[in-house]
Amino acid sequence: MAVTSIHPFAQCITCHAWSPDQSMVAFCPNNNEAHIYRLVEDKWEKVHVLQKHDQVISGIDWSARSNRIVTASHDRNSYVWNLEGSEWVPTLVILRLNRAALCVQWSPKENKFAVGSGAKTVCICYYEQENNWWVSKLIRKRHDSSVTSVSWHPNNILLATTSTDGKCRVFSTFIKGVDAKDSKKSTSSDLKFGELIVQLDLSSSWTFGVKWSPSGNTLAYVGHNSMIYFVDDVGPSPLAQNVVFRDLPLRDVLFVSEKTVIGVGFDCNPMVFTADERGVWGFVRYLGERKIVSSGSRYGSQFSEAFGKFYGQSKQGGSNDAVETSRTRGAVHDNCINSIMPLGERGILTKRFSTSGLDGKIVLWDLENEHDLLEL
Repeated sequence: MAVTSIHPFAQCITCHAWSPDQSMVAFCPNNNEAHIYRLVEDKWEKVHVLQKHDQVISGIDWSARSNRIVTASHDRNSYVWNLEGSEWVPTLVILRLNRAALCVQWSPKENKFAVGSGAKTVCICYYEQENNWWVSKLIRKRHDSSVTSVSWHPNNILLATTSTDGKCRVFSTFIKGVDAKDSKKSTSSDLKFGELIVQLDLSSSWTFGVKWSPSGNTLAYVGHNSMIYFVDDVGPSPLAQNVVFRDLPLRDVLFVSEKTVIGVGFDCNPMVFTADERGVWGFVRYLGERKIVSSGSRYGSQFSEAFGKFYGQSKQGGSNDAVETSRTRGAVHDNCINSIMPLGERGILTKRFSTSGLDGKIVLWDLENEHDLLEL
């Protein structure tokens, strides 16, 4: 198995993030606090508790270069935390939301961050030096429901979002005075703030967990209908593919290379998807099992298996087949995995990542010894 270590930190974890050197981890134990643990002599010790929010923290991100933490909460607020001496000091973020903040992520250059909300709104936040606070510009009237996930393109301008209205969208977030125009790559910087680049209507259900590939050429996101979507050439004429799998839906995804994606969700076990030499994506296997799905059966038969399984369950009034299946695969998590984070700088190819879930565990994974995956 690719598991390197398992750390049961709490009864439930809603989100987590790593310090730049991976010596510390910050997570929310399903309450209004963010706990920071440091690895000391092979043991994790609690070193800080960030207390400012009034309700559950739904998103957390730790910047790799500036060593700042941003948190977002159901209390409609967000804070940027700076380490001053031995204390983490919060700075107010003016979000102007009337619904919960659901997700947050730093931009690649860390001069902005995006907050998705239940107010059908995305807040693009940047720092105002003269007032010593973070202000936001809002992308309004584009989403028809809650924004569940955000992901920055490597160019620091484009932002992908998913929503419970079943759509994935890509916006321009260019802000004068914050983003510098690039004369060599003027396409993105010529777009106005909030301009909709593309709207993808591939899913008929809620959508979650959107990510860009390291190069920014491919976009992947997941639906609550047990499907994952891959989009190339994002723009007026995108090339889209969808992969149906037989088990429970995914919640988040991560590119570990340009042609390999790890998906995590309700099946409690990371799933591996790869693209072949023709660029066709397909499901390979779970990380908890060694058996590889043959190339001849992983598309058509998989589609029929999915419908056969769900039809059979509905006739029998439901069953525990999904739970039993995950156990037989040797799943490390005991409940839904809701977050996957790379162990390394974002935008750089990595074979190591971590997952956290509703079982309160943070699990570290390494693909170094997964030779069948490294060859793909």
